Amino acid sequence: MAMAAYVKLILGSVAFSIFWVLAVFPTVPLLPIGRAAGSLLGGILMVIFQILTVDQAYQAIDLSILVLLFGTMVVSGYLERADAFKYLGKLLTWKSKGAKDLICRICLISAISSALFTNDTSCMVLTEFVLKIARQNNLPPQPFLLALASSANIGSTATPIGNPQNLVIATQSGVSFGEFLIGILPATVLGLVCNALLLIFMYGDLLSVKKGQQDSTVAFNGDGVDHQFSPATMSHVETTNVDSVHHHESLRNRVNSKQAMGAAEVPWSLNGAYWDHRNQKLWKSCVYIVVVGMLVSLLMGFNMSGTAITAALALMILDFKDAVPCLEKVSYSLLIFFCGMFVTVQGFNKTGIPSALWELMEPYAKIDEISGIAVLALVILVLSNLVSNVPTVLLLGARMAASAALISTAYEKKAWLILAWVSTVAGNLSLLGSAANLIVCEQASRVPDLGYTLTFWNHLKFGVPSTLLVTAIGLLLLKS
Repeated sequence: MAMAAYVKLILGSVAFSIFWVLAVFPTVPLLPIGRAAGSLLGGILMVIFQILTVDQAYQAIDLSILVLLFGTMVVSGYLERADAFKYLGKLLTWKSKGAKDLICRICLISAISSALFTNDTSCMVLTEFVLKIARQNNLPPQPFLLALASSANIGSTATPIGNPQNLVIATQSGVSFGEFLIGILPATVLGLVCNALLLIFMYGDLLSVKKGQQDSTVAFNGDGVDHQFSPATMSHVETTNVDSVHHHESLRNRVNSKQAMGAAEVPWSLNGAYWDHRNQKLWKSCVYIVVVGMLVSLLMGFNMSGTAITAALALMILDFKDAVPCLEKVSYSLLIFFCGMFVTVQGFNKTGIPSALWELMEPYAKIDEISGIAVLALVILVLSNLVSNVPTVLLLGARMAASAALISTAYEKKAWLILAWVSTVAGNLSLLGSAANLIVCEQASRVPDLGYTLTFWNHLKFGVPSTLLVTAIGLLLLKS
C-alpha cells in the first residue's frame, strides 16, 4: 500500500497515538477519560482528519465480533447465576493436599474456566475466592494470584471464545472452533504445566508451610499488616450449622403455632418451598444444558456469532424473568472500546505505515523457517505489550496470513494460530500486558480486610521468564 499524503499520515499517526496512550494508560492526568472513551476519540479523530469517511468508519466495525462478544458475556452471566463458578471454587479446596497442590488446582481450574467463559470473567469471579484460600492457610497471596492470572491467559488460548483477540482471529481467519482447539490445545496443556512448575520452583520456599502453621488463625499479607482470622469468619461450616438450627427452630415454632390455630395452609407453604427448590435446580440444569449445547454446536462448525447469541436468548427465555439484571452485567464499555478500536486501526492502516513496516520485516519473518517464526514471535510479543493484543491482531493478522498463504495454504492457518498463541501469552509478560492481570490486581486489592496489592515488579519477576518459556514451548507444538 502506498504511503498516504504526508498531512494525513501525520494526522493519522497522531490519532492512533492518542488511542494508544489512552488504551495503555487510561487514567493519564492530561486526559483521564478511560479506554472506552479514548477508543471512541481515536476513531472520531480518524473521521475528523478525513483519514476515513463516515461510511468507511461504519464499515470498519465488525458486527460479527461484537455479537459474539456480547453473546458470550450474557452466557457467562447466567452461568455465574447458576453457581458454576461457585462449584469451580469448591474444587479448589476439595481434599487439598497442601500449598503446591493448591497452586496446581488454581492453574487447572483457571485455565479451563477461561477457555470456556473467557479469561476476564474467570479472573473477575475467582480472584476473591483464591485470595481467601491463601489467607485461610496462612500462605502468601502472591504466587496464588499469579497462578490465577497467568493460567487464565494461557488457558484462554485453547478456544476462539477464550479471549477477545481469539474472537477476532476466529472471525477473520475462518478457522473453525474444532480446528482451532485441535491446533492449539497441545501447546496450551504443556504451557500450563510448565507455568505451574515454574511457579512452584520460584515460590517453593514460600509455599513450604508446615501443617501447624497452616492451622494458625493469623495471616500475614506481605505488606507489614497482620489480619486476625477466626474459624467463624473463615469457615462457613459452623455458621451454616448454627443458622440451620435456628432456622429449623423458628420454622418448627411457626408450624406449631399455625397448627394450634387450626391453620390448614402450613403444609402447602412448606410444599411450595420444596417446589421452589426443585425449580431452582431444574433451572440450573437447563442453563448447563444450553451451554453444553452451545459448545457442541461450535465444535460442529456452526456460525460462532449466531450460536452465541442464540444460546444467550435461550437462557433469557428459560429464565422467564426480566433480563435487564443480567444484561446490566454485560461490559458495554468493552463493546464500545472495540467499536472505536476497529475504526482507529482501520484509519491507521490507511496511512500505509503498518504495510510499510511489514514489507521491511517480511523477508525475515518466513513462517516455514525457525528463524522466521522467532522473528514473528518477537514482533508479536513486543507489539502486544506496547499496543495491546487486540490491536496487534488487527494490524498483523491479514498480513501474516497472506504472507504465509504464498508459501502454502496449510501455513496460513498456522500463522493465525501463532498469532493467537503469542499475542495471548504475551499478556503474562507484565501487569499491563493483559486485562486479566489488571482485574486480578484490582479485585485482590479491594477485598475487605483481606486486600493484597500485586505490584508491577513482583509480577514482572515471574512474568518475564514465564512468558519466554511458555511462548517458546508452545511454538514448537502448534499444529498447522
